[in-house]
Amino acid sequence: MIKIGAAMLLLIGLVGCGNDPGVRALSGGALGAAGGAGIAAIAGGNAGVGALIGGAAGAIGGAATTPRRD
Repeated sequence: MIKIGAAMLLLIGLVGCGNDPGVRALSGGALGAAGGAGIAAIAGGNAGVGALIGGAAGAIGGAATTPRRD
Protein backbone atom coordinates (compact mmCIF):
# COMPACT_ATOMS: atom_id res chain seq x y z
CA MET A 1 0.00 0.00 0.00
CA ILE A 2 2.86 2.39 0.79
CA LYS A 3 4.45 1.68 -2.59
CA ILE A 4 1.22 2.55 -4.37
CA GLY A 5 0.94 5.81 -2.42
CA ALA A 6 4.53 6.73 -3.20
CA ALA A 7 4.04 6.00 -6.90
CA MET A 8 0.88 8.10 -6.96
CA LEU A 9 2.70 11.04 -5.35
CA LEU A 10 5.46 10.84 -7.93
CA LEU A 11 2.96 10.69 -10.78
CA ILE A 12 0.96 13.61 -9.45
CA GLY A 13 3.99 15.80 -10.06
CA LEU A 14 3.65 15.12 -13.78
CA VAL A 15 0.25 16.81 -13.90
CA GLY A 16 1.95 20.19 -13.66
CA CYS A 17 3.99 19.52 -16.81
CA GLY A 18 3.13 21.50 -19.90
CA ASN A 19 1.79 24.95 -20.55
CA ASP A 20 -0.65 23.98 -23.27
CA PRO A 21 -4.23 23.08 -22.29
CA GLY A 22 -4.16 20.01 -24.54
CA VAL A 23 -0.97 18.64 -23.02
CA ARG A 24 -2.22 19.26 -19.50
CA ALA A 25 -5.56 17.64 -20.30
CA LEU A 26 -3.79 14.59 -21.71
CA SER A 27 -1.41 14.16 -18.79
CA GLY A 28 -4.15 14.90 -16.26
CA GLY A 29 -6.45 12.41 -17.95
CA ALA A 30 -3.83 9.69 -17.97
CA LEU A 31 -2.95 10.18 -14.33
CA GLY A 32 -6.60 10.46 -13.37
CA ALA A 33 -7.38 7.21 -15.16
CA ALA A 34 -4.53 5.41 -13.41
CA GLY A 35 -5.53 6.80 -10.04
CA GLY A 36 -9.22 6.06 -10.57
CA ALA A 37 -8.52 2.49 -11.63
CA GLY A 38 -6.19 1.93 -8.69
CA ILE A 39 -8.60 3.33 -6.13
CA ALA A 40 -11.52 1.38 -7.58
CA ALA A 41 -9.52 -1.84 -7.55
CA ILE A 42 -8.41 -1.33 -3.95
CA ALA A 43 -11.97 -0.50 -2.91
CA GLY A 44 -13.30 -3.63 -4.62
CA GLY A 45 -15.10 -1.76 -7.39
CA ASN A 46 -14.88 -1.90 -11.16
CA ALA A 47 -11.45 -0.66 -12.25
CA GLY A 48 -12.73 0.26 -15.72
CA VAL A 49 -15.41 2.55 -14.34
CA GLY A 50 -12.89 4.08 -11.94
CA ALA A 51 -10.52 4.71 -14.85
CA LEU A 52 -13.25 6.42 -16.88
CA ILE A 53 -14.32 8.67 -14.03
CA GLY A 54 -10.76 9.46 -12.97
CA GLY A 55 -9.66 10.10 -16.54
CA ALA A 56 -12.50 12.51 -17.20
CA ALA A 57 -11.90 14.37 -13.94
CA GLY A 58 -8.15 14.51 -14.58
CA ALA A 59 -8.56 15.79 -18.13
CA ILE A 60 -10.96 18.53 -17.06
CA GLY A 61 -8.74 19.48 -14.13
CA GLY A 62 -5.60 19.52 -16.26
CA ALA A 63 -7.13 21.71 -18.94
CA ALA A 64 -8.78 24.03 -16.42
CA THR A 65 -5.58 24.68 -14.48
CA THR A 66 -3.41 25.71 -17.43
CA PRO A 67 -1.31 28.70 -16.39
CA ARG A 68 -1.97 32.03 -18.09
CA ARG A 69 0.52 33.40 -20.56
CA ASP A 70 1.00 37.10 -20.13
